[in-house]
Amino acid sequence: MVSASLGALVGLIRQWSDQTEHEDAIDLGGVRTYTFWAMLGCIGAQLSPGPVPVLLIVIVALVGAFLIAATGRSAGTRQPGSTTFAASLLTVLVGALVFWQERQAAIVIAATTMVLLGMKQSLHAMTRAFKLEDIRATLQFVAITGVILPLVPNRNFGPFEAFNPFSTWLMVVLISGLGFAGYIAMRLLGAQAGIFLTSLLGGIASSTATTLAFSRRSKDEPAFSDHYAMAVVTACTVMLPRVILAVSVVSPELAVRMIAPFAVMTVPALVYASWLWLQRSPGGGAVVAPRITNPLSLSTAIKFALLYALIGLLVKAATQLDLLQSGLLPLSFVSGLTDIDAIALSMAGNVATTSIPLALATKAVIIGAVANTLLKAGLAIALGSPTLRNKVTLVLGVTAACGFGTLWLA
Repeated sequence: MVSASLGALVGLIRQWSDQTEHEDAIDLGGVRTYTFWAMLGCIGAQLSPGPVPVLLIVIVALVGAFLIAATGRSAGTRQPGSTTFAASLLTVLVGALVFWQERQAAIVIAATTMVLLGMKQSLHAMTRAFKLEDIRATLQFVAITGVILPLVPNRNFGPFEAFNPFSTWLMVVLISGLGFAGYIAMRLLGAQAGIFLTSLLGGIASSTATTLAFSRRSKDEPAFSDHYAMAVVTACTVMLPRVILAVSVVSPELAVRMIAPFAVMTVPALVYASWLWLQRSPGGGAVVAPRITNPLSLSTAIKFALLYALIGLLVKAATQLDLLQSGLLPLSFVSGLTDIDAIALSMAGNVATTSIPLALATKAVIIGAVANTLLKAGLAIALGSPTLRNKVTLVLGVTAACGFGTLWLA
């Protein structure tokens, strides 16, 4: 019964997909056919004693031969595609798995098959929307994670043995993964998802790129400067929980210590958002979110790796030369002007290895976040409209002041 039920469900989705796409025409098989496929698999496994399921192999071969023969039908009839071929053979094997008491695996395979069959039109529409830069971004992410990472050595090199290629590139993978996820989410949802959602996802992908995009748009459309200012503030504020999330992967203890200071730093943005909500006026025209370009590239990844390695070397040198207390915080500020993730992950790694006290590492990350916030304010001043400049500078300035005020919490 279980095998027949799973086969019927797969056949139901297969039949629905064909009828939806081709007006009641069925490619090859529906509910009944796939129910029989699953039952044949179960019976073949049951009647195949010994370590080699001979009868099951014969049944799989016969089903495959039948499907191959079906592709040679007359040109006037639609021929089954490779999806039908794969789904049919998987259904036969699902029936066999049920007999072998591997029901969890059978359910997972059947469910995955149903999802892929049912999402045929959605997947086709999504892939048609892909652009060259989306494919390039995907390939670059695959190269960063699946090609380069396994090849780099996992041992210490250089002065003070401060450089570990594997650990350094692992941080690149972590940050690239967060940025890539945010970028893909924006591409799937599109600009029509709204300016707030775009700024939210943009803050995950790259708060710097989001600040640049919205600041430039405010000069082209000054009437919407209030909306764009809120988008910049949102992206810069989302940076804070994103840093906590990244740090938690390496050092949960440091991530917990950062929650309270970073929560205080989000207060100005919340107050500003509440004020905008109270001051909102009906209508006002449509606000179109600017296009955020892909923040992921091999050159960006290499630059981040070099910055992370440099910070690691300087921190290690400061530790060995007893300059930790006097040199770390200035280093954090300078690093934060370039990239908050590098200093945050460097501190997380050193806390995990007990190289740096937790309180000092927390202060270093806070100072890095303050410096990065001031950098975004500077970008808004340089590129934004007068209204956006004034409001973003005020909110981010107070945010930076709150960050300095929270140093005692560390």
